[in-house]
Amino acid sequence: MFRAISKDSDSDLLFSCKQIIEAERKNGHVVLASSLEKIIAARSSQSSKNFSKLPTSRRHNDPLVTVMSRDELRHHMILNEDTEKRFSRVEKEFAARERLAKYGFSYKKKILLYGPPGCGKTLGAERLAWNTGLPLIKVRFDAMISSYFGESASNLRNIFDTVKNAPSVLLLDECDFIAKSRNLSNDVGEIPRIVNTLLQLLDDYNSPGLLVAATNLDKMLDRAIFRRFDDVFEVPMPTQNEIHELLTTSLSSVKVESNINYNHLSQIMVGMSAANVATIAQNAAKSIILEGKNCVTQKDLELALKDIYLKEQQGDLFHAA
Repeated sequence: MFRAISKDSDSDLLFSCKQIIEAERKNGHVVLASSLEKIIAARSSQSSKNFSKLPTSRRHNDPLVTVMSRDELRHHMILNEDTEKRFSRVEKEFAARERLAKYGFSYKKKILLYGPPGCGKTLGAERLAWNTGLPLIKVRFDAMISSYFGESASNLRNIFDTVKNAPSVLLLDECDFIAKSRNLSNDVGEIPRIVNTLLQLLDDYNSPGLLVAATNLDKMLDRAIFRRFDDVFEVPMPTQNEIHELLTTSLSSVKVESNINYNHLSQIMVGMSAANVATIAQNAAKSIILEGKNCVTQKDLELALKDIYLKEQQGDLFHAA
């Protein structure tokens, strides 16, 4: 931290502060960690002012991106050791980008995350934005894709031009939407055109921030896409131990009954996404608040778990129909 101050490096200093906050949280000092986060939260509020003029579609003038405020960013992740190291390496390289540049090296700018739905890919992008202090810009594919010949590629180029000189995390969520293999498409015109434009934009990408793409279907992506990224790694489903930790972390703000059998609960939740595990814990916590109860019990968590199972079954029936 003192080294960062001595060379007036805001990014290194911010990264050191983030490490202190996470260390305090892991030590159980949740209130202190939250207080420290609030102190530095105002830092990135100025960053969004760089995007006062957002890119819009050529024909209908619809916004092509959404800028997420810092208050909206989720950033607490429970990951296995290898995946945590991969995320941490991206953050460390960004923080040390000036030092790397002195030796002729560039930090990892383009990251591709893949994995099943709900595993935490979008959350990973939000975490990177939080830990680097960069605003998160999410591409709106619904506005970007046009039925008019060549307009979708033009909209995509407009988005990349917007972040060319503005530090940010540009998120291409569910990027298979525009990066499907050209061999899998029956469209002889527009889809190959968009993929070719994306390949060119990835080749030329040299913005002062990060580009994060996320996909559920890595096998359907055009193979040329993979080669354009500086790092490609999986965000896997949580293991039993990670589910256990995710449950306790999600319930850290409320009182919990001492005899809850986390081992049993985490065992029967194996195979669930991290998003569903967090939802179960949060729903159990909200239920005791609404009912005026003092603490979360085993029964509260089991009822929340049952609700998720019913929701998924209804979803399966809906898609089958």
